Amino acid sequence: MIVIMKAEATEDQIEGVISRIREEGLNGHLSQGVERTIIGVVGEVSTKPQIREWMERMPGVEDVVPISKQYKLSSREFQEQATIVDVRGVTIGGNALVVMAGPCAVESEEQILSTAWAVKEAGANILRGGAYKPSTSPYSFRGLGEEGLKLLALAREETGLPIVTEVLTPEDVDTVAGYADILQIGARNMQNSVLLDEAGKSMKPVLLKRGISATIQEWLLAAEYILSKGNRQLILCERGIRTFETYTRNTMDIAAIPIIERDSHLPIIADPSHGTGKWYLVTSLALAAVAAGADGLIVETHPNPDAALKDGPQSLTFDNFQRLMDQVRSVATAVGRTLAVPPPR
Repeated sequence: MIVIMKAEATEDQIEGVISRIREEGLNGHLSQGVERTIIGVVGEVSTKPQIREWMERMPGVEDVVPISKQYKLSSREFQEQATIVDVRGVTIGGNALVVMAGPCAVESEEQILSTAWAVKEAGANILRGGAYKPSTSPYSFRGLGEEGLKLLALAREETGLPIVTEVLTPEDVDTVAGYADILQIGARNMQNSVLLDEAGKSMKPVLLKRGISATIQEWLLAAEYILSKGNRQLILCERGIRTFETYTRNTMDIAAIPIIERDSHLPIIADPSHGTGKWYLVTSLALAAVAAGADGLIVETHPNPDAALKDGPQSLTFDNFQRLMDQVRSVATAVGRTLAVPPPR
């Protein structure tokens, strides 16, 4: 349910509505746009049948409208204008496409610094790299932990690129947030409600990847956990889903991009690396995602993919990443978009 305030509603009237909502044991989330101010009402509204009637009588209220979808705060019904997430001056969700690039896993100082400089020179805006790595096998490389976070922070200091890295457990949120500019919630953890809550409380920008078998509604409901904690700095990431097809690692759901843009105000980026699992398909899917309306890309890039400790087969070399960026720039121009400029050092 949303409460639409009158154009002339005062701050006291807005606060009065929010206070009354809280008195009823519900949460009120304020969204102030250019043309209207609305308050999203979240909680067990169905147990309070008179709520709509008394809210309509409150000073400053123009209308009270039920939201038809299960997800509320991520819906276009709640917020019509697109959300823009600012990460150290790099904005995600506007007309300029943002590209995040780097290795699947941080392996060494030389590896992460050389990659950071290479992707920035090619036009990337944000450095990605895993310090804590989930693995299907317990015997696979699982990351350097906090030492990897320190190396990512060093790369940011050297190049000026903000960093995005995955957090695996609720207990690690504070540690990772102390280093990272964006907290990544991976596909395996999309429905880890405790982790989502903690990421929301951090008030750090969050990149929420779609679960490997998640429907779009389940994905947006996962986003609600983060938004409901008051954290509006949320980015969605389509990274492919599991289907009957075995030729590729996952099946990239390009249709999810325009669907999200129609139903949600949150920015959405695409991960063609995980979406295909094969380096030679990454550029094609990246271009398709840009043409479909994605606000950015996250691409795995490594100085020597054949020797990578994680996900070498889907990682681009520096030369291949440069070629991808050249083609992405052309497609972006064709659909009326630009590429964001890499931040200064």
